[in-house]
Amino acid sequence: MINKQEVEKAQQIWGDGVVKIGSIENRQECEAFTEKFVDERYDFSNKEVLFKPTKTSHKQFRIHKDGAVSYFIGGNESFSEDNGFALQPWTKVRFENVSLILEENRALAMGNYFFTDTNGDETKVEYTFGYVKDTNGELKIDVHHSSLPFNPAAAV
Repeated sequence: MINKQEVEKAQQIWGDGVVKIGSIENRQECEAFTEKFVDERYDFSNKEVLFKPTKTSHKQFRIHKDGAVSYFIGGNESFSEDNGFALQPWTKVRFENVSLILEENRALAMGNYFFTDTNGDETKVEYTFGYVKDTNGELKIDVHHSSLPFNPAAAV
């Protein structure tokens, strides 16, 4: 049975990875780290992942690894809207889980996560992540949906 601490550990590692991506100044090193990050954190091996990142509108659904990598660091012509979300840079990512569904080899988490920029300002993002336990007992993301909170002032 997956437990709350395993989910929280996976979230911490994910957040630390996003921060690390933005701290790497050499493009080749950044690309290599991001590829490894996506391989280790997401379950793209031999299947699709339901990946819908926050700041996308043209190709907002990314079911293959190349779309996820592009979202984090940009540079892929197939996803021209990507500027590299993780390149911000961020100094911290903090999760606030509203609820978890824990099962034997699957877990779902929903809530808000907060990205802190270099000025100390936080950006609040809503998320739902699905996790599966791989053969090594590690949690990998197979569902990633995030969005900015509804802004009534922007609604028409």
